[in-house]
Amino acid sequence: MKKTLLLSVAASAMLMAGGDIAPVVQEEAPAASEFLIFNNIYAKGEIRPRYEYVDVSDNGLDKADAYTNRLTLGIGADFMQIDGLSVYLEGTNVMGSGDFFSTNNNKVNYETVVDPDQTRITQAYMDYKFSDTLIRVGRQGVNLDNQRFIGTVNWRQMPQTYDAAAIINNSIDNLSLMAAYVWRVNKVNTTDFDTNTVLLHAAYTFMPELTLTAYDYIVENFADTYGIAATGKVAVGGANVTYRAEYAHEKDPSNGTGKADADYYNLQATANMSGFLVGAQYEVLGAGDNNGNGAFYTPLATLHAHNGWADIFLGGTPLNGLVDVNGMVGYKAEGFGVAKVIYHDFSSDKGSTDYGTEWDALYKNKIPGVKGLTGMLKASWYNADQYKKDTTKFWVMLDYKFSTK
Repeated sequence: MKKTLLLSVAASAMLMAGGDIAPVVQEEAPAASEFLIFNNIYAKGEIRPRYEYVDVSDNGLDKADAYTNRLTLGIGADFMQIDGLSVYLEGTNVMGSGDFFSTNNNKVNYETVVDPDQTRITQAYMDYKFSDTLIRVGRQGVNLDNQRFIGTVNWRQMPQTYDAAAIINNSIDNLSLMAAYVWRVNKVNTTDFDTNTVLLHAAYTFMPELTLTAYDYIVENFADTYGIAATGKVAVGGANVTYRAEYAHEKDPSNGTGKADADYYNLQATANMSGFLVGAQYEVLGAGDNNGNGAFYTPLATLHAHNGWADIFLGGTPLNGLVDVNGMVGYKAEGFGVAKVIYHDFSSDKGSTDYGTEWDALYKNKIPGVKGLTGMLKASWYNADQYKKDTTKFWVMLDYKFSTK
């Protein structure tokens, strides 16, 4: 409540400071030039109610029925009338009800839905943009590429954000460079942690058919993860095919302690022919060993977007690694929205362990008559073999976004 009140007071102060109020002058005096601390003020926000159902077979827990809501309010403005200088402040409140273990309530007899009640300043940063360079300092969301390594975990009601200083440069045609230093990671629940992490990212677009991306993510006390990816879009017959081919390696962290020695491979393609979608992916998260090296893992990723929506591998990659072979069919069109079905086959990278299979299904579309409102139905069915237990999840969600910018 205190954080919500402070956010409201701060937002009101920014609005009043940037209001269209002229200084009082005598009628015969010349008009004084107006100095505004904040100008070009804009606001944006989001309301996202969701129902989530979780049922894991034979684990001794009751199924979860979670009704949660995200309320986000943000306000931004140009600052001090300095060209290129701006600020942004955003707060998010998550509230829920129903029978589920949120990680910080006492309903430990129910399945887990990681959306605990909380209120937080989710973004608070200052931007300075000059020429083709942007410097951003403060709490911010960071989503890199497909969020396989660095993301905001926006699927959960409280997003993951980073206290960081970042610089982005695009002064060379077709080349984007980014470097960031992260001193704190604000997780989706209450397990925030301090860190000394460096993110390095470079992407060069040779042509629409080919962009090469190189990166090095130096996460304190975890690993140095470096890799290269080729992405692009090509026309094949009457279809547009987007692809991603990627390799990465994790080694011992140069910052802090830890052991790592594992590889990552990803081959992925999706074809769109007049709205009909067909896709396939072969992804390998390499195995660990008996010398203290864990399997390939991406602790700062938006993990829900990868390896199935049932989140079976959310807590970490099995020691023998993970191979995810999946296929997708769907349809996407204006007015219809998007519908897709995905099938996963999971197995180990080392040995011959069959982890199981999973079906995922989604339908999402704009709600007619209300600008900024979308609806979504989503479901996941994991069929266990030699890993975890059968898991069923189902979601119904509305998402309303607005902006005055």
